[in-house]
Amino acid sequence: MRGGPVYCFLLCRAMNLQELRSERGIFGIRVTVHLLNYIAIGSIYCILTKKIHLVRSAMKFAGVLTVSLLAYLPVVFAAFGVTTSGNNLVVDSGAGLITTINKSDGDITSLTYNGKQLQDSSKFTQLSSGLGSATVTSNVANNIATITIRTSTIAHYYIVRSGINTLYIGTYASAEPDVGELRFIARLSKSALPNGIPESEVNGATAIEGSDVFLLNGQTRSKFYSSVRFIQDQVHGVTGSGVGAYIIVPGVSYETSSGGPFFRDIDNQGTAQQELYWYMNSNHEQTESYRTGFFGPYALAITSGSAPSASLDTSFMDNLGLQGYVPASGRGTVSGSYSGTLSGVGVTIGFKNSAAQYWVSGSGGSFTRTLMKPGTYTVSLYQGELEVGTGSVNVNAGQTSSITLNPSSSRPSTIWSIGTVDGTPAGFLNADKIEKMHPSDTRMSNWGPITFTIGSSSTGSFPMAQFKAVNNPTTIKWNASSSQIGARTLRIRTTEAFAGGRPQITVNSWTSSAPGAPTAVDSRGVTRGTWRGLNQVYDFAIPSGTLVSGTNTITINVISGSSGDDFLSPNFVYDSVELI
Repeated sequence: MRGGPVYCFLLCRAMNLQELRSERGIFGIRVTVHLLNYIAIGSIYCILTKKIHLVRSAMKFAGVLTVSLLAYLPVVFAAFGVTTSGNNLVVDSGAGLITTINKSDGDITSLTYNGKQLQDSSKFTQLSSGLGSATVTSNVANNIATITIRTSTIAHYYIVRSGINTLYIGTYASAEPDVGELRFIARLSKSALPNGIPESEVNGATAIEGSDVFLLNGQTRSKFYSSVRFIQDQVHGVTGSGVGAYIIVPGVSYETSSGGPFFRDIDNQGTAQQELYWYMNSNHEQTESYRTGFFGPYALAITSGSAPSASLDTSFMDNLGLQGYVPASGRGTVSGSYSGTLSGVGVTIGFKNSAAQYWVSGSGGSFTRTLMKPGTYTVSLYQGELEVGTGSVNVNAGQTSSITLNPSSSRPSTIWSIGTVDGTPAGFLNADKIEKMHPSDTRMSNWGPITFTIGSSSTGSFPMAQFKAVNNPTTIKWNASSSQIGARTLRIRTTEAFAGGRPQITVNSWTSSAPGAPTAVDSRGVTRGTWRGLNQVYDFAIPSGTLVSGTNTITINVISGSSGDDFLSPNFVYDSVELI
């Protein structure tokens, strides 16, 4: 032993500290601990031999090594699991994400990522507008921590897997909540996550319509302008320096929501907080009854900034016993074919019953939809967003069912048409802007009233929407040949209506009867960034002798028994206009 500890001490002094600091994981920690042990032994030896100057040097070097050791601890020794701190459950992913959940109501009151606080301190992350009170319990097994938040009608789950910085979430609801809409809202720190969706940033803005459409720096803004169609909305999020928070909506997550593939809802709002949403049910242009049951799985993923993949593996949840959850083994598949849709227009196949909804894009005349709950479904063949055919199919667990779909009626021969028959106003005036701004926005093109001339006017000059108090009427000029006149039908398709707005036409000196009011949807639509309501078809039979060889004038007026100002006056959104 003589000289051994001193030799070890000198060896420590000679080591390159930069190499030590670059070591990662357990190896780096073990090297550091062993060196500290050797220094301790060496120091005792030096004290006994009265070599005090060497002891001072050893202690100084030990301090450096201790700092190096502490730098490793949060990286390697972060402990996965659930602990109790006062009235809170603290869930540690073991990889940098620590979530604090209030045991009285289930609110998330703290969300730290690598030491950075992401949760707003004044408003919390919660279901609906907060559950008020709930029973909150935890369970840890097989490196999975499950937090269950229960009320009389809700079972809400936060699930964390060891080593993964993601909150996997599931929500079971047997009824709509009494407090607010059925939504998950993460109210995050604006300073930590300042970058949201620009069109939904409203902090410091002035309200111009209700309490949800604003004017900021000369531009209209609203949380509704963050919405994306369900069929496209799998990942959305907000970011800051070195961090991102993202909602992931994979696989079957929309199955218990309502509205179908083209429904859309709020994703983000920037106020004093950064609000990140996933809506399950809302009354935002809702076109069908709410469903109840298990919503999800969905997730709140925390990253170093980049967006995560939409392909989130949730198969581990099959064995967690979540209320209302149906595992993959209890689901079936539908495979089928279709034909007769309009060339160049996307095809979607939708499935729905009172318990679930699904969809899948068609390609080349075929489709396959997996992971469907057993039951009998109405099947819709969509040309764009327009239902053109229907069918029915029965789904059984572990089996594949088949169906063939075709349009329910043939396409008519037209004299002329304006727009594409696809259930959207795509290509019309301002249709490219309406999802992201209010129709009053100065960036919009002038709404009119518009006079459209068949054969010379561009489709882009025809208004996507007609408002009784803004751009009424729309006039169509048409120079007809003798073979084109006689008894004809003017077909106007619309995608949504507000305040009972619907078209009535005048052709030269003849005026049609007033059609009945459309089915009411209790919500504003086009002013909040959506054209997706209920598709309507208005067929106006033009009597023989009304059209003339030469110039004809067709006037389309908005009629309604209701009133309103400006863009909240009765209105409707155009899909297409055809002369048949």
